[in-house]
This record gives sequence, C-alpha cells and structure tokens, in this order.
Amino acid sequence: MTKTFNLKSAAIALAVVIAGISQASAQSGPSMQEKMACRADAEAFCSQFIGKAPQMRACLEQNKAKLSSPCRAVVEAHGG
Repeated sequence: MTKTFNLKSAAIALAVVIAGISQASAQSGPSMQEKMACRADAEAFCSQFIGKAPQMRACLEQNKAKLSSPCRAVVEAHGG
C-alpha cells in the first residue's frame, strides 16, 4: 500500500510540474527551437514582419492552415 501511495503521489507531483511548465511556456516567447521550426514558414508567409514579434505571431496564426506541421504545433502551443 505504501508503494502504491508513493507512486500515486509521485505521478501527481509530476503532473503538477508539467502543467506549470506548460503554462509558463505558453506565456513566454518562443524558444530558439520553436523559432527554427517556424523559420521557413515565417520567411514564406510573413517576411514583412521579421523582427516584429506581435505582428509575426498574428501573421502565423492567420496562415496556420498553410504552415508546416512543426510550426503549426508551435503556434498552437502559444495559443494560436
């Protein structure tokens, strides 16, 4: 019973940590890996907004259907 309880406690703690990390990353800007995932899409669809983060984000969201799968995942992870 103690092992089962400890395993459940560890699983709950891990879930809380993951949820916290997910929330924090959703509120922060894109990581370098995320930027690289969207680099080609940004150049193809939103080049006029390079260096202008709010406009770039809006442009990528507006073009979400045209984005590569990795970039679409990044946009969706950031609320788009």
